[in-house]
Amino acid sequence: MAIATVNPATGETLQTFDALDADGIEERLARAEEAFRSYRTTSFEERGELLRNAAGLLEAGQDGIARTMTTEMGKPLAAARAEAAKCAKAMRWYAGHAEELLADEVPDPGDVKDAGATRAYVRYRPLGTVLAVMPWNFPLWQVIRFAAPALMAGNTCLLKHASNVPQTALYVEDLLRRAGFPEGCFQTLLVGSGAIEDILRDRRVAAATLTGSEPAGRSVASIAGDEIKKTVLELGGSDPYIVLPSADLDAAVRTAVTARVQNNGQSCIAAKRFIVHTDVYDEFAVRFTERMAGLTVGDPMEETTDVGPLSSEQGRSDLEELVDDAVRRGAAALCGGKRPEKLTAGWFYEPTVLAGITPEMRIHREEAFGPVATLYRVNDLDEAITTANDTSFGLSSNAWTRDEAEQERLIRDIEAGGLFFNGMTASHPALPFGGIKRSGYGRELAGHGIREFCNATTVWYGA
Repeated sequence: MAIATVNPATGETLQTFDALDADGIEERLARAEEAFRSYRTTSFEERGELLRNAAGLLEAGQDGIARTMTTEMGKPLAAARAEAAKCAKAMRWYAGHAEELLADEVPDPGDVKDAGATRAYVRYRPLGTVLAVMPWNFPLWQVIRFAAPALMAGNTCLLKHASNVPQTALYVEDLLRRAGFPEGCFQTLLVGSGAIEDILRDRRVAAATLTGSEPAGRSVASIAGDEIKKTVLELGGSDPYIVLPSADLDAAVRTAVTARVQNNGQSCIAAKRFIVHTDVYDEFAVRFTERMAGLTVGDPMEETTDVGPLSSEQGRSDLEELVDDAVRRGAAALCGGKRPEKLTAGWFYEPTVLAGITPEMRIHREEAFGPVATLYRVNDLDEAITTANDTSFGLSSNAWTRDEAEQERLIRDIEAGGLFFNGMTASHPALPFGGIKRSGYGRELAGHGIREFCNATTVWYGA
């Protein structure tokens, strides 16, 4: 795949980039190792000041980077601006909380004595250089939510970004350089996926994190396992959105639309399977379909656009295959199900609602990465939970109910890394983020995330 900016709203290639050769990769690996030797000795106060500098620069240039993201992968401009603002917030959060999150952990004095020590504690120390393999769908947020905690912990970072967002990738390196981070602390590697294995196997790379597809995660995990290196994986999702009779239906319908079409429907944590109790199914289906059909599809640079193009021609083709397979096997397209007739350039697809989903349909098992929602009618809470868990994924989940007993049952039985009641899934620096099953392992964000790439060192003192 070429490393290039291709506008998904027009299909036009705007800029291409040369991939790093072996000498260029070697130079950056050496620079990262050298930077780690000194950067690891800096204080939390020093690192926090640099990260706050970066947050300020990001906010000052928010509109520019938002336009770059929209140009490269097609998200509506308002969503791109919000993504940039979220990144600045996350950098400030880690700048202010990293020291307490990584403070020495001191056991109970009685346990210290039982261990035969006069004093003992756990200290979190940085691992070294961490390789991040990141996706195009949230091209700034995915990088910052890795880089902010990794840098605050004292690690250095190498970024292999998706090949269709090279300008965003280069922007992050430049942003952190302008903020004052020492040379080599954060570097972007413009390389194809074929270069990842050799980089990950290099002795100077201590660990890796990947957000992306299941095949990509399997590949990176396999290589890292062979090298016995730590990994964190955040892979696909097919999140359930359960609506039960006690729900505020107005809010559930309104939020369902946003939860499905956020980022043009190209989000691992977007709600995809709408599992609705039979008592409210008919009303939900009508109102949800009306709202989905009423969304404005068009130029993502226009402020009035709700849904922009998919990021690539292949991505649209993959989505079309899932929808066509479902319809062929008996699903009903309540709205959408095709390309917009008036948008002949670019990779647009109509917001779509499919009903009558059955297990033999591919879309029941595979992730639909675009503005396509599937509706399921269930008779009770047991059936809702069974349907929700009938997936190989387990990233997050949503449930609309005001019944506390139902909420407790869902917390106990839903198989996912997160459960959001009466709202939609979102990531926040203070809350751990990640999944189970084929959605990956490990956690990003919060204290869980910053400690993923630290050496939890036991320190023991005798007499």
